Amino acid sequence: MSNFQVVRQGDTEHWTLNHPASRNALSDAMVVALFEACLRAKSDASLRTVVLTGAAGAFCAGGSLGGFASAIGQPLQPGDDDPLIEANRRFGDLLHALTELPQLLVCAVDGAAMGGGFGLACCADVVLATQRSVFATPEVTLGLPPAQIAPFVWMRLGERAARECLLSGRHYRAAQARELGLVNEVVADGELEDALHDTLLKFSRAAPGATAATKQLLQRLRDKAPDLRSEAAIAFADALRGSEAATGLQAFARKQIAPWVNAPPSVLPPLAGTRGSAAARVAAPPGGGSGLGRPGAETVPPRSAAARVAAPPGGGSGLGRPGAGSKEGQA
Repeated sequence: MSNFQVVRQGDTEHWTLNHPASRNALSDAMVVALFEACLRAKSDASLRTVVLTGAAGAFCAGGSLGGFASAIGQPLQPGDDDPLIEANRRFGDLLHALTELPQLLVCAVDGAAMGGGFGLACCADVVLATQRSVFATPEVTLGLPPAQIAPFVWMRLGERAARECLLSGRHYRAAQARELGLVNEVVADGELEDALHDTLLKFSRAAPGATAATKQLLQRLRDKAPDLRSEAAIAFADALRGSEAATGLQAFARKQIAPWVNAPPSVLPPLAGTRGSAAARVAAPPGGGSGLGRPGAETVPPRSAAARVAAPPGGGSGLGRPGAGSKEGQA
């Protein structure tokens, strides 16, 4: 079964991230498939709406390091080209392609939207989320910059909220994400399909040509911002090969508090909307590719350290983790 599925219903396509074992963490193959779907949709005049969602009770847990796990904390040899830069840049290309779609883009979020998943949501015109959904960009708590998604978070939330989100790694419940400006509508668990139907009906009043022209004008405003894809890719690759990422990811894998956290566990404030151990509160995964640090009932059992260490599809987004034994997550 494909890890990325496309289903056409009339003038609407449903794009589904489909790798439940990793909570739909973005592998390099998924990033490429999504990017190619964007290129095809951009030239399809009969397509009016794209709905992006995730399978099996999660939206997207971030990204997956896959074959690049061995690069963590390992400096690049002089004269060598860094494959991490190219992989990370591909994720940046995807985010740009999503914002350039002429169709209405709706993200239907049910579950975790972490790191790269948070970034995908920031590219949408409309974001629907169930009450149980949780959002975060926890890369900095692991020693990594949320490189490729940072400009899109900034454009979606504004500077004040973006700084709080990106620099703290805080977790947000769906209602809090709505207050933040990320989510348009919060719906009861189990009612996402009905809410999506109502949203599509509401926006169907807009003529497709007028929608495309309006989005193109809005895109021109985005175009005034500098293109940071290459700079972000280098920043992420350098950080992943540095000592902070090695230390932070190792601490996360061991469910320990990173050494740069000054406060003792007994006085650490809980992350927004979370409960559990201090370690879970401090180092919740980038959507925790794993889901660690999420509310109790949604926390998954621990897996091997190798499985817990997960990063973006080129990491431009955030970290997620492939499931134990998963063959996905080739960044």
